[in-house]
Amino acid sequence: GARAVMPFGVMGGDYQPFGHVHVLTNLLDHGMDIQQAIDAPRVFYENGAVVAETGVPAQAVQGLRDKGHKVIAAKAPHGGAQAIWIDWDHGTLTGGSDPRKDGSALGY
Repeated sequence: GARAVMPFGVMGGDYQPFGHVHVLTNLLDHGMDIQQAIDAPRVFYENGAVVAETGVPAQAVQGLRDKGHKVIAAKAPHGGAQAIWIDWDHGTLTGGSDPRKDGSALGY
């Protein structure tokens, strides 16, 4: 039967649904592990501009500008996320916690 693979959540007001897709895309499309997927720099569209966190590569920012987007630097981080990846075959849990917020992923 079907089983849960990754309980997770992303907070951040209007950013929240975009953040969920961002984390999933990093995991499934870009092959990142759970912590990398959460840590990756984020962008969000807000008030007519693409708001880019520190860490978004300058080449990516320029590429957005070349396509006609107004890109500005984020004044604060976008959202916060926590997740637990469940590997049923190996019987392991892998946690990730966003450095943008309080919290940590611990295990034993």
